[in-house]
Amino acid sequence: MAADNRKVTLLSLLDMSAAFDCVDHSILLHRLQVAVGIGSTALDWIRSFLSGRTQQVVYGGEQSVTSVVLFGVPQGSVLGPLLFVLYTAPLFNVIAQHQVDAHQYADDLQLYLCVPPSEASVATDRLDACLVDVEAWLKASRLRLNPGKTQIMWLGSAQQLAKVRIDEVPVLSSRVRIVDEARNLGVVVDSQLSMSAQVAAVCRGGYYQLRQLRPLKRCMTPEAINTLTHAFISSRLDYCNVLYCGIAERLLSRLQSVQNAAARLVTGLGRREHITPVLQQLHWLPVRQRVQFKLATLVYRSLAKTAPVYLSDECCLASSVGLRSLRSADSRTCIPRRAHNSYGDRCFATAGPNVWNSLPLQLRQPDVSFSCFKKLLKTALFG
Repeated sequence: MAADNRKVTLLSLLDMSAAFDCVDHSILLHRLQVAVGIGSTALDWIRSFLSGRTQQVVYGGEQSVTSVVLFGVPQGSVLGPLLFVLYTAPLFNVIAQHQVDAHQYADDLQLYLCVPPSEASVATDRLDACLVDVEAWLKASRLRLNPGKTQIMWLGSAQQLAKVRIDEVPVLSSRVRIVDEARNLGVVVDSQLSMSAQVAAVCRGGYYQLRQLRPLKRCMTPEAINTLTHAFISSRLDYCNVLYCGIAERLLSRLQSVQNAAARLVTGLGRREHITPVLQQLHWLPVRQRVQFKLATLVYRSLAKTAPVYLSDECCLASSVGLRSLRSADSRTCIPRRAHNSYGDRCFATAGPNVWNSLPLQLRQPDVSFSCFKKLLKTALFG
């Protein structure tokens, strides 16, 4: 959306050293009680969950002395990441004071701010000041920011990025060079948001897994090879695939080639035979339709208010903004955000409502359950 408004975005991907292992139990319980309002029996449950844990190291057949674990939350548990998010929740108040936006997923924290290219130096100063306060808060909470692994990049269109002449950004006591690509929650993001680096990584990993599976096919049942193909190939194609909405046709074709190769492996189809009937036989949606499927389900959840707020706020029915007299209000039509260029066409506020509005009317009815919606949606996309 910022690129659609001819702005550039300064994105900082922060790295915290051993974040889960450094959570102070006493600070966590105090914040749960004071800031979140958890008390009584519920707080005792959490205290019991954290306390009484011990650790021991075995090396060369020798065992170390057993020590009590006074810090950290279990990473392999469901509750561990949630407790960490609640532990660091006050940090967002510190970030908001600098008018910097933030997103957090467990211990992955991202700071970003959008400015016109002419104000790029102002953005770096604001980010630097914000990081100083962030580091101070983290130290007070017994957490540590790792400047050496922190990545910073500019995002935007090629025309706007060409106007930015800043190659280094001060981060605490060091200076960090701007990168053109960075891995963010498993997705390789490039500065122009073309997704070309991510597509290359997915194709590279997909073809590698296919080479590993091909020799195993002779000693496996068709059901087993199909299951493994879903586990190692389809999962890669589907991970964050909503980001592929509106990307270049050649990139979608590369992803489709990986899926076609996987279908040929499962069915034994030759290279020269047509792939479309095979995909229908396997009941696999092509890559483009898989992207539309994910986007439509996100809109459904946004309208049902079960998606994150920053997504739900971008989906608005015509009937909810005083347009009841129009035909679009009766058909549960979403109002798309007005786009100015191809970047705007790809943002969720535009692409999501456009995909939703293209669905058959029976799929958009309020009484359709989520499970039923997904089944009907897949049938519609096959058509």
